[in-house]
Amino acid sequence: MQLSVIILNYNVRYFLEQCVLSVQEAIATLDAEIIVIDNNSSDDSCIMMKERFPNVKLIQNKENFGFPKGNNIGVKEAQGKYICILNPDTVVAEDTFTQILAFAEKQRELGIVGCKLIDGTGQFLPESKRGIPTPWVAFTKIFGLYKIFPKWNLFNQYYAQHVSETETGKVAVLVGAFMLMERNLYLELQGFDEDCFMYADDIDLSYRALLNGKSNYYFHETTVLHYKGESTVKDEKYMKRFQEAMTFFYKKHFRKSLFFSIFIKIGIVFFSFAKMFQGKSKDKPIPESYVLYSSDVKLFEKLASIFENKVVVFNFKKEKMVNSWLLLKGKTVEIILDNQHVSFGNCIKIIESLKDKRITFKIFPKNTNFIIGSNSRNDRGQVVKIE
Repeated sequence: MQLSVIILNYNVRYFLEQCVLSVQEAIATLDAEIIVIDNNSSDDSCIMMKERFPNVKLIQNKENFGFPKGNNIGVKEAQGKYICILNPDTVVAEDTFTQILAFAEKQRELGIVGCKLIDGTGQFLPESKRGIPTPWVAFTKIFGLYKIFPKWNLFNQYYAQHVSETETGKVAVLVGAFMLMERNLYLELQGFDEDCFMYADDIDLSYRALLNGKSNYYFHETTVLHYKGESTVKDEKYMKRFQEAMTFFYKKHFRKSLFFSIFIKIGIVFFSFAKMFQGKSKDKPIPESYVLYSSDVKLFEKLASIFENKVVVFNFKKEKMVNSWLLLKGKTVEIILDNQHVSFGNCIKIIESLKDKRITFKIFPKNTNFIIGSNSRNDRGQVVKIE
């Protein structure tokens, strides 16, 4: 078997459904499997999986084991030469895996491959590629020095800015939302370190791959939609866990003098507060109109009823024309993409190409009864039922 896609779920039932639908289409021409591990969700994720995807391997944990152990459990069941650790709040394109596997096969001493990630509004997620957060690198991140001096290597290592978002290259750290590697390497590294509950696990695994003589890569030629906020709500509990995770990573890999330890602890507190602050974003205004890309008359009528007849149908064959039309209107607009008529890959392309502060996006996954999206990389995401 060529590929095993490992999806760890916790209480994101609708995002999981959309994710699995997109992965099924992406592995249609491959010898591949999907393994979903549920970390004792309280929603109906498992019921949905059994009803909608009876052929997908489902592992139901009796408790929430966290990200590292949950994924390790899934990989133990994997049969593929390659594994892909994939977040449930993602959408992959139909050619995502064929492209990235073709790239992986050409590399020597392959470590981990990540790809270009965008959020639900089409904005590039800079954590798609990162450097090792040494004390200095963390300092430049905390105080925003990488923004002030983006071209200076001394300050721009946190987001691996030596490689642009539009080029493929070697980087140190990939994000746990999408990590592809050989299964044998994952097992050789003993997977994610289960002593770390969350937040430093992907950094630690990436770093251990480098220490093992491997090369990690950021691959820009495929884009994956990552809603992000839906899997991780940033609150006081988040800040506490993030502090614990960063302390774990530094103690494991950078154990030094007392002065160093004190500096790290101060840095962790600043870094954690900065991360929590980033999680608080202003809500976007309610859309003044909704633009539906679909030829489904019944869907149009249902949405018109939900959104008080503010829905218009538009053809997206010429994206530049659409963008100009929306901007000329000068309104806050939500674009609804019917997956029955627009592939997941084209949904991702449209969201990325039409990113704008006045535009939000929702996808209507085929054969479902909801539209889904996220108006910010930091919010919990939105699901609207269509009965």
